[in-house]
Amino acid sequence: MKLITIYHQEKELPALLVNDGQSALPFTAVLGDEAPASVLDLILLQDDHLNDRLKLAQENPGEGQVSLQDAQLLAPIPHPVRNVICLGLNYQDHATELKDSFGKQRQVPEAPVYFGKMATEIVGPGAILKRHEGITNAIDYEVELVAVIGKGGTNIPAEKAFEHIFGYTIMNDVTARDLQQRHTQWIRGKSLDTFTAMGPALVHRSLFNDPPELDLSCAVNGEIRQSSNTRQFIFNLSYVISDLSRGFTLKPGDLIATGTPAGVGMGFDPPRYLKAGDVVTCTIEGIGTLENRVEA
Repeated sequence: MKLITIYHQEKELPALLVNDGQSALPFTAVLGDEAPASVLDLILLQDDHLNDRLKLAQENPGEGQVSLQDAQLLAPIPHPVRNVICLGLNYQDHATELKDSFGKQRQVPEAPVYFGKMATEIVGPGAILKRHEGITNAIDYEVELVAVIGKGGTNIPAEKAFEHIFGYTIMNDVTARDLQQRHTQWIRGKSLDTFTAMGPALVHRSLFNDPPELDLSCAVNGEIRQSSNTRQFIFNLSYVISDLSRGFTLKPGDLIATGTPAGVGMGFDPPRYLKAGDVVTCTIEGIGTLENRVEA
Protein backbone atom coordinates (compact mmCIF):
# COMPACT_ATOMS: atom_id res chain seq x y z
CA MET A 1 0.00 0.00 0.00
CA LYS A 2 1.48 3.32 -1.15
CA LEU A 3 -0.21 6.36 0.34
CA ILE A 4 0.11 9.91 -0.97
CA THR A 5 -1.43 13.34 -0.52
CA ILE A 6 -2.39 15.43 -3.53
CA TYR A 7 -3.66 18.96 -4.06
CA HIS A 8 -6.54 18.73 -6.54
CA GLN A 9 -9.41 21.10 -7.23
CA GLU A 10 -8.28 23.38 -4.41
CA LYS A 11 -8.30 20.58 -1.81
CA GLU A 12 -5.72 18.41 -0.07
CA LEU A 13 -6.75 14.80 -0.62
CA PRO A 14 -5.31 11.54 0.75
CA ALA A 15 -4.97 8.90 -1.93
CA LEU A 16 -3.40 5.66 -3.07
CA LEU A 17 -0.58 5.80 -5.61
CA VAL A 18 -1.75 3.58 -8.49
CA ASN A 19 -1.30 2.91 -12.20
CA ASP A 20 2.48 2.42 -11.86
CA GLY A 21 2.81 5.72 -10.09
CA GLN A 22 0.98 7.72 -12.74
CA SER A 23 -2.30 8.24 -10.93
CA ALA A 24 -3.87 8.85 -7.55
CA LEU A 25 -6.95 7.07 -6.25
CA PRO A 26 -8.53 9.31 -3.56
CA PHE A 27 -9.63 7.61 -0.37
CA THR A 28 -13.17 8.85 -1.05
CA ALA A 29 -13.31 6.78 -4.26
CA VAL A 30 -12.69 3.65 -2.18
CA LEU A 31 -14.22 4.39 1.22
CA GLY A 32 -16.91 6.96 0.46
CA ASP A 33 -18.19 8.72 3.56
CA GLU A 34 -15.93 6.59 5.76
CA ALA A 35 -12.81 8.04 4.15
CA PRO A 36 -10.33 9.67 6.57
CA ALA A 37 -9.59 13.30 5.75
CA SER A 38 -5.84 12.73 5.57
CA VAL A 39 -3.15 10.06 5.58
CA LEU A 40 -2.39 11.06 9.15
CA ASP A 41 -6.05 10.54 10.11
CA LEU A 42 -5.91 7.04 8.62
CA ILE A 43 -2.93 6.25 10.85
CA LEU A 44 -4.61 7.72 13.92
CA LEU A 45 -7.77 5.65 13.38
CA GLN A 46 -5.78 2.38 13.57
CA ASP A 47 -8.62 0.63 11.75
CA ASP A 48 -7.47 -2.63 10.14
CA HIS A 49 -10.74 -2.89 8.19
CA LEU A 50 -10.11 0.43 6.41
CA ASN A 51 -6.50 -0.53 5.75
CA ASP A 52 -7.58 -3.85 4.22
CA ARG A 53 -10.05 -2.12 1.92
CA LEU A 54 -7.37 0.28 0.74
CA LYS A 55 -4.92 -2.57 0.15
CA LEU A 56 -7.48 -4.32 -2.08
CA ALA A 57 -8.10 -1.09 -3.99
CA GLN A 58 -4.34 -0.68 -4.50
CA GLU A 59 -4.34 -4.00 -6.34
CA ASN A 60 -7.50 -3.25 -8.36
CA PRO A 61 -7.92 0.54 -8.42
CA GLY A 62 -10.94 0.79 -10.69
CA GLU A 63 -12.69 4.11 -11.27
CA GLY A 64 -12.11 7.52 -9.71
CA GLN A 65 -8.41 7.86 -10.50
CA VAL A 66 -6.81 11.29 -10.84
CA SER A 67 -3.83 11.69 -13.17
CA LEU A 68 -0.83 13.15 -11.36
CA GLN A 69 -0.44 15.44 -14.36
CA ASP A 70 -3.63 17.15 -13.17
CA ALA A 71 -2.72 17.31 -9.47
CA GLN A 72 0.13 18.48 -7.27
CA LEU A 73 1.88 15.79 -5.26
CA LEU A 74 2.43 16.92 -1.67
CA ALA A 75 4.30 15.32 1.21
CA PRO A 76 2.41 12.21 2.40
CA ILE A 77 1.93 13.87 5.80
CA PRO A 78 2.13 17.63 5.13
CA HIS A 79 1.12 18.60 8.68
CA PRO A 80 2.72 16.26 11.25
CA VAL A 81 1.58 15.71 14.82
CA ARG A 82 4.79 17.26 16.16
CA ASN A 83 8.42 17.90 15.24
CA VAL A 84 10.34 15.29 13.25
CA ILE A 85 12.49 13.14 15.55
CA CYS A 86 15.92 12.92 13.93
CA LEU A 87 18.94 10.70 14.39
CA GLY A 88 22.35 12.21 13.69
CA LEU A 89 25.59 10.50 12.73
CA ASN A 90 23.95 7.08 12.34
CA TYR A 91 26.12 5.83 9.47
CA GLN A 92 29.78 5.07 10.21
CA ASP A 93 31.03 6.73 7.02
CA HIS A 94 29.05 9.93 7.71
CA ALA A 95 30.29 10.11 11.32
CA THR A 96 33.82 9.78 9.99
CA GLU A 97 33.50 12.46 7.31
CA LEU A 98 32.21 14.99 9.87
CA LYS A 99 34.40 13.96 12.82
CA ASP A 100 36.19 17.35 12.90
CA SER A 101 33.18 19.53 12.04
CA PHE A 102 31.47 19.87 15.42
CA GLY A 103 34.15 20.40 18.02
CA LYS A 104 35.96 17.06 17.75
CA GLN A 105 32.80 14.95 17.63
CA ARG A 106 33.48 11.31 18.51
CA GLN A 107 34.06 9.24 15.38
CA VAL A 108 31.48 6.65 16.50
CA PRO A 109 28.71 7.87 18.83
CA GLU A 110 28.42 5.84 22.01
CA ALA A 111 24.66 6.48 22.12
CA PRO A 112 22.18 7.65 19.46
CA VAL A 113 22.39 11.38 18.69
CA TYR A 114 18.80 12.66 18.77
CA PHE A 115 17.57 16.08 17.78
CA GLY A 116 14.34 17.71 16.66
CA LYS A 117 13.52 19.28 13.33
CA MET A 118 10.64 21.75 13.45
CA ALA A 119 8.26 21.08 10.59
CA THR A 120 4.92 22.83 10.90
CA GLU A 121 4.57 22.25 7.17
CA ILE A 122 6.48 19.57 5.26
CA VAL A 123 7.05 20.19 1.55
CA GLY A 124 6.68 17.49 -1.07
CA PRO A 125 8.15 16.41 -4.41
CA GLY A 126 8.71 19.28 -6.80
CA ALA A 127 8.58 21.93 -4.09
CA ILE A 128 11.13 24.73 -4.22
CA LEU A 129 13.75 24.81 -1.45
CA LYS A 130 14.19 28.41 -0.32
CA ARG A 131 17.74 29.83 -0.30
CA HIS A 132 17.11 32.20 2.61
CA GLU A 133 19.59 34.80 1.37
CA GLY A 134 21.14 36.83 4.14
CA ILE A 135 20.45 34.04 6.66
CA THR A 136 22.57 31.16 5.37
CA ASN A 137 25.29 30.60 2.76
CA ALA A 138 25.77 26.89 3.35
CA ILE A 139 22.71 24.81 2.37
CA ASP A 140 23.31 21.07 2.41
CA TYR A 141 21.33 17.93 1.49
CA GLU A 142 20.82 14.65 3.40
CA VAL A 143 18.84 11.66 2.12
CA GLU A 144 17.16 9.73 4.96
CA LEU A 145 14.75 6.86 5.49
CA VAL A 146 11.86 7.92 7.72
CA ALA A 147 9.89 5.45 9.82
CA VAL A 148 6.30 6.53 10.55
CA ILE A 149 4.87 5.27 13.83
CA GLY A 150 1.50 3.53 13.52
CA LYS A 151 0.95 2.31 17.06
CA GLY A 152 2.11 4.44 19.95
CA GLY A 153 3.76 3.16 23.06
CA THR A 154 6.19 3.66 25.93
CA ASN A 155 9.07 1.39 26.92
CA ILE A 156 8.70 -0.65 23.72
CA PRO A 157 10.82 -3.85 23.68
CA ALA A 158 13.24 -3.98 20.74
CA GLU A 159 11.74 -7.29 19.57
CA LYS A 160 8.32 -5.60 19.30
CA ALA A 161 9.55 -2.37 17.66
CA PHE A 162 8.49 -3.12 14.09
CA GLU A 163 4.93 -3.79 15.22
CA HIS A 164 4.76 -0.06 16.03
CA ILE A 165 5.78 1.11 12.52
CA PHE A 166 3.08 1.97 9.99
CA GLY A 167 5.39 2.53 7.04
CA TYR A 168 8.32 4.36 5.49
CA THR A 169 9.01 7.42 3.37
CA ILE A 170 11.95 9.54 2.18
CA MET A 171 13.18 12.79 3.71
CA ASN A 172 15.69 15.33 2.45
CA ASP A 173 16.98 16.77 5.71
CA VAL A 174 18.02 20.11 4.22
CA THR A 175 20.44 21.88 6.56
CA ALA A 176 22.01 25.33 6.92
CA ARG A 177 25.48 24.18 7.98
CA ASP A 178 26.67 27.64 9.04
CA LEU A 179 23.73 27.96 11.43
CA GLN A 180 24.20 24.39 12.61
CA GLN A 181 27.82 25.10 13.52
CA ARG A 182 27.10 28.49 15.07
CA HIS A 183 24.51 27.19 17.54
CA THR A 184 25.08 24.49 20.16
CA GLN A 185 21.78 22.81 19.29
CA TRP A 186 21.11 21.72 15.69
CA ILE A 187 17.42 22.64 15.56
CA ARG A 188 18.11 26.16 14.21
CA GLY A 189 20.08 25.02 11.17
CA LYS A 190 17.65 22.21 10.45
CA SER A 191 14.36 24.07 10.68
CA LEU A 192 14.23 26.90 8.16
CA ASP A 193 11.10 27.03 6.00
CA THR A 194 11.06 24.33 3.25
CA PHE A 195 14.05 22.54 4.84
CA THR A 196 11.96 19.40 5.48
CA ALA A 197 11.02 17.68 2.23
CA MET A 198 9.31 14.27 2.16
CA GLY A 199 7.75 11.90 -0.34
CA PRO A 200 6.73 10.79 -2.78
CA ALA A 201 4.74 8.14 -0.88
CA LEU A 202 4.31 6.57 2.52
CA VAL A 203 4.77 2.87 1.86
CA HIS A 204 3.17 0.40 4.26
CA ARG A 205 5.53 -1.73 6.35
CA SER A 206 4.03 -4.95 4.95
CA LEU A 207 5.92 -4.36 1.69
CA PHE A 208 9.32 -4.54 3.42
CA ASN A 209 11.31 -6.98 5.49
CA ASP A 210 11.90 -6.32 9.19
CA PRO A 211 14.38 -4.71 9.33
CA PRO A 212 14.26 -3.01 5.92
CA GLU A 213 17.58 -3.27 4.08
CA LEU A 214 17.24 -0.62 1.41
CA ASP A 215 19.60 1.09 -1.00
CA LEU A 216 19.45 4.87 -0.77
CA SER A 217 21.12 7.64 -2.73
CA CYS A 218 21.19 11.38 -3.30
CA ALA A 219 22.19 13.15 -6.51
CA VAL A 220 22.76 16.84 -7.21
CA ASN A 221 22.15 17.79 -10.85
CA GLY A 222 22.43 14.10 -11.75
CA GLU A 223 25.76 13.55 -9.94
CA ILE A 224 25.52 10.86 -7.27
CA ARG A 225 26.83 12.29 -4.01
CA GLN A 226 25.47 9.77 -1.49
CA SER A 227 25.02 6.02 -1.96
CA SER A 228 24.59 3.44 0.78
CA ASN A 229 22.24 0.89 2.33
CA THR A 230 20.31 0.98 5.61
CA ARG A 231 22.31 -2.11 6.66
CA GLN A 232 25.02 0.44 7.53
CA PHE A 233 23.08 1.95 10.46
CA ILE A 234 25.21 2.26 13.59
CA PHE A 235 22.05 2.00 15.71
CA ASN A 236 19.44 -0.18 14.05
CA LEU A 237 15.81 0.84 13.87
CA SER A 238 14.49 -1.62 16.44
CA TYR A 239 17.06 -0.36 18.95
CA VAL A 240 16.26 3.28 18.17
CA ILE A 241 12.50 2.85 18.67
CA SER A 242 13.03 0.93 21.91
CA ASP A 243 15.57 3.44 23.19
CA LEU A 244 13.51 6.49 22.25
CA SER A 245 10.41 5.10 23.93
CA ARG A 246 12.07 4.60 27.31
CA GLY A 247 10.12 7.01 29.47
CA PHE A 248 8.89 8.84 26.34
CA THR A 249 5.60 8.02 24.65
CA LEU A 250 5.80 7.63 20.90
CA LYS A 251 2.57 8.70 19.23
CA PRO A 252 0.84 7.42 16.07
CA GLY A 253 2.03 9.60 13.21
CA ASP A 254 5.43 10.38 14.75
CA LEU A 255 8.17 10.69 12.13
CA ILE A 256 11.57 9.20 12.94
CA ALA A 257 14.36 10.12 10.51
CA THR A 258 17.10 7.52 10.71
CA GLY A 259 20.21 9.46 9.64
CA THR A 260 22.17 9.98 6.44
CA PRO A 261 25.24 8.32 4.89
CA ALA A 262 28.50 9.91 3.73
CA GLY A 263 28.63 12.27 0.77
CA VAL A 264 26.98 15.39 2.16
CA GLY A 265 28.23 18.71 0.82
CA MET A 266 29.92 19.57 4.11
CA GLY A 267 32.07 16.44 3.85
CA PHE A 268 33.93 17.58 0.73
CA ASP A 269 37.12 19.65 0.78
CA PRO A 270 36.23 22.33 -0.05
CA PRO A 271 32.54 21.89 0.86
CA ARG A 272 30.07 21.52 -2.02
CA TYR A 273 26.95 23.27 -0.83
CA LEU A 274 23.79 23.72 -2.87
CA LYS A 275 23.55 26.64 -5.28
CA ALA A 276 20.63 28.49 -6.84
CA GLY A 277 18.85 26.27 -9.35
CA ASP A 278 20.43 22.98 -8.20
CA VAL A 279 18.20 19.90 -8.43
CA VAL A 280 18.43 17.45 -5.53
CA THR A 281 17.17 13.90 -6.13
CA CYS A 282 16.78 11.52 -3.17
CA THR A 283 15.96 7.88 -3.93
CA ILE A 284 15.23 4.92 -1.67
CA GLU A 285 14.59 1.41 -2.93
CA GLY A 286 10.93 0.40 -2.76
CA ILE A 287 9.71 3.92 -2.00
CA GLY A 288 10.61 6.04 -5.01
CA THR A 289 12.24 9.38 -5.72
CA LEU A 290 11.94 12.76 -4.04
CA GLU A 291 13.16 15.61 -6.23
CA ASN A 292 13.37 19.30 -5.33
CA ARG A 293 14.97 22.37 -6.87
CA VAL A 294 16.79 25.10 -4.98
CA GLU A 295 15.27 28.54 -5.42
CA ALA A 296 16.83 30.34 -8.39
